Amino acid sequence: MINAQDIKNGTCIRMDGRLYFCVEFLHVKPGKGNTFMRTKLKDVVDGRVIERRFNIGEKLEDVRVERRPYQYLYQEGGDDIFMNNETFEQIPISKELVTGAAFMKEGDIVEVVSDASTETVLYAEMPVKTTLKITYTEPGLKGDTATNTLKPATVETGATVRVPLFINEGELIEVDTRDGSYVGRVKA
Repeated sequence: MINAQDIKNGTCIRMDGRLYFCVEFLHVKPGKGNTFMRTKLKDVVDGRVIERRFNIGEKLEDVRVERRPYQYLYQEGGDDIFMNNETFEQIPISKELVTGAAFMKEGDIVEVVSDASTETVLYAEMPVKTTLKITYTEPGLKGDTATNTLKPATVETGATVRVPLFINEGELIEVDTRDGSYVGRVKA
């Protein structure tokens, strides 16, 4: 159990039978009345964000989580198979629990977050940026660099990313795995 004033970003709590991560918190001390914590909590299962107020001194059930690096090996059915790099244990994780799964290729290292008491996987997340090779895009025309117009391009994982007109097939680009946006060109 933790007190409401101990909530910080990344704190995981169990409330109403569900697990929530704190994504934003604010310690509010109004002129009149009691001090309270205003928080934004993200549901681990469906990703919805709720706002919740807690009075100072209110007891909350905290959940101890562990973050470990796992290597993506292959896909089997609707699950992705990951390997713990320390114990070489392989575990299946559902694609819905992996953030940025569309940009994941074999050998990528992801951070797997699990409940320490029950050893259940809560979610896995890709690094914020990843480097991918473009497998198909329309050829760019000479001199098409003045405007910031974007065109669709297919990367090696099969996902589609919107890239500037001057990017060609076979080039390496950096992609933001959170929203699938183009970050920049990578020099080989």
